Amino acid sequence: MSHPRYLTKSRFKLATECPTKLFYTGKKEYLDNKLDDPFLASLADGGFQVGELAKCYYPEGHDITSLDYEESVQKTNELLKQDNVVIFEPAIRFGNLFVRVDILVKQGNEYQLIEVKAKSYSAKNDKDFLNKSGKLDSKWKPYIFDVAFQKYVLKQIIPSAIVSSYLMVVDKDTPCPVDGLNQKFKLTRDDRNRRGVSVSNSLSASDLSVKILKKINTDKAVQIAYETELQTGMPVEGFIPNIEVLAEQYANDEKVIPVIGSKCKSCEFKCSEEDEANGFKSGFKECWKEQLHWKDEDFNEPTVLSISNFRGSNRCIENGKVKLKDLSPEDINYEESSTPALTLKERQWLQVEKVKDSDSSVYFDVDSMRNEMASWTYPLHFIDFETCAVAIPFYKGMSPYEGIAFQFSHHMLHEDGRVEHAGEFLSSQVGEFPNFNFVRELKAQLEKDNGTIFRYSNHENSYLNMVYQQLKLSGEVDKGELCGFIKSITKSSNNSKDNWLGDRNMVDQWELVKKYYYDPATGGSNSIKAVLPAILNSSQFLQEKYEQPIYGTKELPSLNFKNKAWIEFDDNGKVKDPYKSLPKMFTEASEHDIELLSESDELNNGGLALTGYARLQFTEMSDYERKELERGLLMYCELDTLAMVMIQEAWRDMINESK
Repeated sequence: MSHPRYLTKSRFKLATECPTKLFYTGKKEYLDNKLDDPFLASLADGGFQVGELAKCYYPEGHDITSLDYEESVQKTNELLKQDNVVIFEPAIRFGNLFVRVDILVKQGNEYQLIEVKAKSYSAKNDKDFLNKSGKLDSKWKPYIFDVAFQKYVLKQIIPSAIVSSYLMVVDKDTPCPVDGLNQKFKLTRDDRNRRGVSVSNSLSASDLSVKILKKINTDKAVQIAYETELQTGMPVEGFIPNIEVLAEQYANDEKVIPVIGSKCKSCEFKCSEEDEANGFKSGFKECWKEQLHWKDEDFNEPTVLSISNFRGSNRCIENGKVKLKDLSPEDINYEESSTPALTLKERQWLQVEKVKDSDSSVYFDVDSMRNEMASWTYPLHFIDFETCAVAIPFYKGMSPYEGIAFQFSHHMLHEDGRVEHAGEFLSSQVGEFPNFNFVRELKAQLEKDNGTIFRYSNHENSYLNMVYQQLKLSGEVDKGELCGFIKSITKSSNNSKDNWLGDRNMVDQWELVKKYYYDPATGGSNSIKAVLPAILNSSQFLQEKYEQPIYGTKELPSLNFKNKAWIEFDDNGKVKDPYKSLPKMFTEASEHDIELLSESDELNNGGLALTGYARLQFTEMSDYERKELERGLLMYCELDTLAMVMIQEAWRDMINESK
């Protein structure tokens, strides 16, 4: 017997991103590039714990745990016969619409519909969820749409009800009232491998005395959504008409005619040629074939979606200029600058030109990079931080989503070319606030000389600025010394009341890449996860050095590897991505999920390490599992700083070869 095809709130959210996605979702033949295991995703965002904390605010609540549509609706209807009742996950069904409300509070004929989100909220910046123009704030729009959809369904099933809608969100302005609150919500799996949260028996009234979750009325925002949103790019015009049409089309498994554009860049229904050879279909390709009449070979050519940080892709697509080879300088508003460093527009046009000329050679501004290097002091230090921001804080007085710096790696490159993994730090102790010891260890490793320090992106600078503010408010006896160290290697954040530029202010290798280096093999990405494989394939120096098993020897010391060769070639003669040679961090996770977690954004703050740390903190595991996970974290972070060293070594060799 086939299951009913209900338009749920998650499917409605998907449709507001792109209504054609409704046709692809849930079908095994269409590869979906989202995490198969929502348990892993929840580790990083804290959504399960926040949801369970919200329930603790309503101790009289009844939980609808059944996953069966009919049974859950029946149990909900029975409870709603009471005059006053609180229900968690009540099932509300109307026609082809089906929602499970996070928390529903009924008092007579008045209902409070509460959607719980692990998203930070500040009354100063997020009041009413509107922008200065009185429209929905873009960052809150998906959440308001979610509430608006649920409110519509509830009103249809109980037309006479007086329904008030709310978002319960994480209040960044409210400090945590007690120590160890986050450790009282552990993520668990049952015997059937289903996710869940175990609430500690020690959770007390004092733990809940100050609510770090805040209930904000959304009625005004929801009404604005009904009146002004989903007017274009959808099957019909208007929010509520689209609910009704989308529900009918999904129930009938009808495909909405696709409208292609910049949104396609983030489409999850993509797959590789290898996936297609294994029988999977690409929803992305189907849409583009339908609209552009493309053939398979057309997808081998770069498109405007690949241009780094380009905001004109919709305009180009509308004008029929989809492939890079069809673009002119005017299409990207290209202007030549008088500065030696590449501007964003120059870099974008360089990417286009390389494609138009079928030029796969590397662009490298030797003179500018040589001038930069002349200002550096050896030995060079390369550092990478792994961080997270948890919704439920570790300690009393901490704000929700206050940053945690739990790991770093440190490599050194000497003037004579010697490379060593000089140090690392990992705090895996459950419930420990690591930030101050993190800075103490970083200081101890970097203060031995006056060598230039490198980071990749602004992430490390931002986090050290944050720890600086934490230290100022702390009672640490050495806070003056630690604050002085932070100021010496950073520049102050734009929103800081203080203003400084340290005499050892870190050099951003990411900025050097953007200014002076471009390899077409990166596909326009400046992420270190894209730059490393590209430079390994273009640098004969790196290939000759690292194809030997010398990493983790006296010649090239490492803290986590022994006799490691980083260069391996695939069947096509290309260097394999070194990250793929590392041990699997989560043995029970699918290769698909590991691949997604390993992907990083331009700032290299990928989800794999963050998820690993969250697992150490919030799940039960054996000592063996803990040690293996710690080992994986150390290896991944070490490779991050080794990647920075390799990039630097290749640049040095390119400069020497140019003499």
